[in-house]
Amino acid sequence: MNTTAAGFNGYQKVVVALLASLQFAACTGTPQKKAGPSTAWVLCDARRVGGHETEVVGSPKVMGTCADGALVFDGQGDGVFLPKVPIAGWQSFTIQVRFKPDGTGGEEQRFLHLEDEMKHRVLMETRVRDGQWSLDTFLFQDAAHKLTLLDRTRLHPTDRWYWVALVYDGSKMSHYINGELELTGDVEFPPMATGRTSIGVRQNRVSWFKGAIAEVRFNPTALPADRLAR
Repeated sequence: MNTTAAGFNGYQKVVVALLASLQFAACTGTPQKKAGPSTAWVLCDARRVGGHETEVVGSPKVMGTCADGALVFDGQGDGVFLPKVPIAGWQSFTIQVRFKPDGTGGEEQRFLHLEDEMKHRVLMETRVRDGQWSLDTFLFQDAAHKLTLLDRTRLHPTDRWYWVALVYDGSKMSHYINGELELTGDVEFPPMATGRTSIGVRQNRVSWFKGAIAEVRFNPTALPADRLAR
């Protein structure tokens, strides 16, 4: 028996198996980390939101009960901060907020702000004037990769309840009011890392929101319009 030839044949088999394995990996790619489940934050206690203890600034008031209530922000110094970015790691997402903007609030208000340790940001804002408001949404990766969606001619009466949604499908950002598409645009926005979320104010404590916020929902997919709350 030629042990050298046998050894060489065995080596060939190992190499072939290894190459096949590498080719399969290249074709299939490295499995992506599965996005987490949908999350709903019902706002009925400023001290605890979505199971997380919060940092409360000012004194947001509770309106109603957890079944049908909301937190009311005064537009001057009320805010809630959470040590969590619910969409961290998601390549696509939908964020929905049920809120009622007050017509006597400031012109520029931030009612939801997510920011991670790399300074990537998601902002949902209002522009209020003469008892009407427009929706302003913003995604920011860096100076070269950011997008604002705002049309000040698209006006809605204040002091009413609305569902607003920011949807990102991995390349395109859109925003909706009561399930109706308003604006859309292309932007590169990578999955967020760990960080913080603020409700009722921007995280540097400017642009305070005046009004009520009842619920915030986070979904790890870009929901179509017919699946948005309205």
